[in-house]
Amino acid sequence: MLVALFEWLAAVNTDFNVFGYLTLRAILSALTALGLSLLLGPWFIRRLVRGQVGQPIREVGPESHFSKAGTPTMGGALILFAIMLSTLLWADLANRYIWVVLLVTLAFGVIGWIDDYRKLVLKDSAGLPARWKYLLQSIAGSAAALYLYGTATTPAETALILPFFKDVVIPLGFFYVVVTYFYIVGFSNAVNLTDGLDGLAIMPSVFVASALGIFAYASGNTVIAEYLAIPYVAGTGELAIFCAALAGAGLGFLWFNTYPAMVFMGDIGALAVGAALGLIAVLVRQEVVFVLMAGLFVVETVSVILQVASFKLTGKRIFRMAPIHHHFELKGWPEPRVIVRFWIISVVLVLMGLATLKLR
Repeated sequence: MLVALFEWLAAVNTDFNVFGYLTLRAILSALTALGLSLLLGPWFIRRLVRGQVGQPIREVGPESHFSKAGTPTMGGALILFAIMLSTLLWADLANRYIWVVLLVTLAFGVIGWIDDYRKLVLKDSAGLPARWKYLLQSIAGSAAALYLYGTATTPAETALILPFFKDVVIPLGFFYVVVTYFYIVGFSNAVNLTDGLDGLAIMPSVFVASALGIFAYASGNTVIAEYLAIPYVAGTGELAIFCAALAGAGLGFLWFNTYPAMVFMGDIGALAVGAALGLIAVLVRQEVVFVLMAGLFVVETVSVILQVASFKLTGKRIFRMAPIHHHFELKGWPEPRVIVRFWIISVVLVLMGLATLKLR
């Protein structure tokens, strides 16, 4: 939105050309989203409290969580508002990737809102039935995947690259649709599973979004892409604006979500953030590296899968409770210790992922 305005102003005064730089707009996007989250957070929390949108706590969960009952939830709406407005203000709205990411984020946010609304407002403990949630996620994920496949103009847009190998490029063909769908839906649910402790999901999301912003900037720049031996995908550089907005909004939300949390993200935020991260990883052609950087979300999801499979097959549980962060709680780790240690692991994984840019 502001890009067009500054282009017009630059015709009058060339000083406004500075706003054409992607790096500056990314910084301004992050600061805008951060400012919106911090400014609107207290008002938003008060509205949730007045609306009695409080989190119910499962009786099968750790006893330490019982005191959290009634904490305002659906705070993810604040994250989405900050991301959307910041991106619309600072991104080039003629870029199709921006619109795909915005629409997918909004779609998964709506799905999460329906689930939260049924649980918190209608007091339906089941929320949105799993089959309907998965169906809606599948429709949104498939639509995005098919659109991207149908509008791809270069082989690089639908080819899989492997880290550490400069010349290994695997054409995916129509299988690109399957990969994209899996990343959008899979990581949407992965982030949602991780969102079980105060700040546990949002901070790793900030780390991963920041790293993806770097990948987006590199893959959208012909010189940098050639230097780093990664695919050049025209237009993906603009995704750095969205990534910066997500990072800024996430940090602002963490101000209120840090232990002990004043507000929870809810499905409206977790599903949307996860879908956005998975989609951007595909768009910048870093699917393999993304699995490493988002390793915390992967481990949390795998822990649930293993727990369910083990119990159904043998009648025994591998962990004291899944997802795995509850296992460590039940081992006696205080919640803040679990959170910070998982953050540290996430930082290490993200740095390892960024290191692959040069190890080729």
